[in-house]
Amino acid sequence: MTEQYERLDVIVVGAHPDDVEIACGGTIAAMVEQGYRVGIIDLTDGEPTPLSPSPEVRRAEAEAAAKVLGVHVRKILDFTNRRLMDGFDERVALAKEFRRYRPKMVIGFGNKTPMASPDHYQAMQITDAAVFYSRLTKWDDIFEGLPVHTIERQLYFRLQFEPAALVGFDSQITVDISSTIEKKLASIACYLTQFPPAKAHVFDRVRGLAIAAGAAAGCSAGEVFACTRPLATQDLVRAVGLE
Repeated sequence: MTEQYERLDVIVVGAHPDDVEIACGGTIAAMVEQGYRVGIIDLTDGEPTPLSPSPEVRRAEAEAAAKVLGVHVRKILDFTNRRLMDGFDERVALAKEFRRYRPKMVIGFGNKTPMASPDHYQAMQITDAAVFYSRLTKWDDIFEGLPVHTIERQLYFRLQFEPAALVGFDSQITVDISSTIEKKLASIACYLTQFPPAKAHVFDRVRGLAIAAGAAAGCSAGEVFACTRPLATQDLVRAVGLE
């Protein structure tokens, strides 16, 4: 491939525009403020939905939210909302984005979301597979010559409509979003078609769960992530936030 892509430090993957803002918009904004290059990839455009007049409107909302968070790249892949399935084409398409942007870390869905979209769990499986496919050699015909890329860390997020912990994972970490909780809420508010005045309670719920997660970790507001494997450090003092 001759086209060059500027490397990202982190890619966050959602099933639909607004997933990642709800799940970890505060962390995304914090990483950008800390100087990291962050991208968002949505697997579908999230349409149709009851109050959105067209996919173009939802895409414009996604771009507005990306600007609020300050992300460097936002892409919406062309898979279909409500029909998203973990399949070979979906895995390869996402893995190609990982090979293009070469992130050090990928963050995505961490489990099923009962009574919510089944696309979320499919997105988790697609992301898991794409992280693996990204590093596989001897597959140039599938990946159009894109170089292999090994992702160093993978984390799982939860939607902030859910309990504070991700069940079934031994290693978890809370990110302090005390300084970026307002950016998170502002990014969600960009989705006027999804969160009209009749759904104002959503913002109270997101804030409340962030406060609860933060309180458990000793900060004003937090977002919880599960680690796919235990994390190691050589600097314990800095790792626990004492420097």
